[in-house]
Amino acid sequence: MEFQVKVLFLSFLLTTILSFIIIPILRRRKVGQMERDDGPESHLKKQGTPTMGGIIIILSMMIICIGLYIYYTKVRLEPTIAKNILPLLIASVGFGFIGLMDDFKKVVLKNTKGLSPSAKMLGLLVVAVGYALYLTNVLKIGTDLYLPFFKTSIILPTWLYLLFAIFVMLATTNAINLTDGIDGLSSSVTTIILTCLTVIAIIFDCKEVTLFGSALSGACLGFLLFNLYPSKVMMGDTGSLMLGGAVAAMALYLKMPLLLVIIALIPILETLSVMIQVAHFKRTGNRIFKMAPLHHHFELSGWKENKVVSVFSMITLMVCIIGLLAI
Repeated sequence: MEFQVKVLFLSFLLTTILSFIIIPILRRRKVGQMERDDGPESHLKKQGTPTMGGIIIILSMMIICIGLYIYYTKVRLEPTIAKNILPLLIASVGFGFIGLMDDFKKVVLKNTKGLSPSAKMLGLLVVAVGYALYLTNVLKIGTDLYLPFFKTSIILPTWLYLLFAIFVMLATTNAINLTDGIDGLSSSVTTIILTCLTVIAIIFDCKEVTLFGSALSGACLGFLLFNLYPSKVMMGDTGSLMLGGAVAAMALYLKMPLLLVIIALIPILETLSVMIQVAHFKRTGNRIFKMAPLHHHFELSGWKENKVVSVFSMITLMVCIIGLLAI
């Protein structure tokens, strides 16, 4: 446990240092946020804020995880743990790379549409399929899923497990991506979810997930220093897709993707608000929410950004406690 805390603080420190280096570079390169004209009017002042800040988290994670791989291979002589950290990293960075390409087209090439929805989904699908096949064919963790509250497991046929695992990864990445719309919201909510999964990994003595979760939680906290309102940098799709992939990868590794229904309540509500809004508008021409995703509805209802982040984070903390009681 003491070692994991050191990993968290080292990751926090490294991310903070990288932020001081990379944010000015993004600003000089004019890699700035492009706000939607149809978004909340208060967000127009964010125009030009450096984005693609997810690069900072990705670089920090790569350095820390490679360092852990070397340490556990050469010093601790636990090569299995070292080897099993890498797929978690590769899957997360894979999703982040798709987001990076999308951000690059938007803010560097000035193509406001970014990647086409089909190209973006294809990229996410490739990473999700690769990780799901790794779990079943290489790691051979089995196809059992833990049922929260019932404290038992069910075993799925391999083909059904693969489909479910792919769905979990795609749904989680898109849900956390939708949550990223207010300074510090996605990073705050996701950090709490990651910490919850890391605590579960400690309880079940899954060292590779514990180490990976500690490193990523530290990186998110370091990034939050610059991402809280008023944000000095935004993570972009680079960061939000990477974090969504990491949450899904950890949950699947722990055989607890069903727990995400509880602990990822806020990203789920954000996604549902968009689906409900679109479906209702197509059917009636009217809107249920003032604007979707859900955080924009509360903004337009008079909530300040800090209040939305605080309330959504507290809700996430509470459901994560419920999630821990459910295992």
